[in-house]
Amino acid sequence: MAPLSRQGRSGAGMWPWLAWAVVLVAADQLTKSLILQHYQLGDATYLTSFFNIVRAHNTGAAFSFLSDAGGWQRWLFTGIGVAATVFIVWQLRTHPGQKLFGFALSSILGGAVGNVVDRLMHGYVVDFLDFHAAGWHFPAFNLADSAITVGAACLILDELLRMGRER
Repeated sequence: MAPLSRQGRSGAGMWPWLAWAVVLVAADQLTKSLILQHYQLGDATYLTSFFNIVRAHNTGAAFSFLSDAGGWQRWLFTGIGVAATVFIVWQLRTHPGQKLFGFALSSILGGAVGNVVDRLMHGYVVDFLDFHAAGWHFPAFNLADSAITVGAACLILDELLRMGRER
C-alpha cells in the first residue's frame, strides 16, 4: 500500500465524496418525505406492467430480515449504520484519491445514513420502489438501498480492477 499523501492525511480530498453522500441522503429523504405525505401504508400506484410506487415500512434489514423481532433490531441496525459511517469516513479520509473506491464508499455512506435517519425518525425504513413480474414482487426498496447496492457493486469492481493491476 502506498504511503498517505499530504492530502490524504489532511482529509481535504474526502470532501467531494462526503458531498456526494449528502446529495444522496437529501434525495433519499426528499423522496421518502413525498411518499409519507401522499401515500398511506399499503397504498400503491401502478405505473407499468413491472413497476409500482408503494408505501411500505421495513423495521428489519435487507429483504425485511428480522422485521418481526420485536423492536430491538431498530437499535441494532442503527448501531451498525453508525459504525459503518465512522469506518467509511475513515476510509475516505485515508484514500481520497481513489475515484472508484471513493464513489463506492460515499454511495454506501449516503444510503446507510439515509436509512439510519429513517430508523431514528420513524422506527422503520420507508420503502416505495416495487418491481414485479408474473405475480412475483421483489421486496420494496428506496433510493438509499439503491445507493448501497450501486456502491457495493462498484466496491467489488474496484477490487477486481485492483487485483488485475497487481498481476
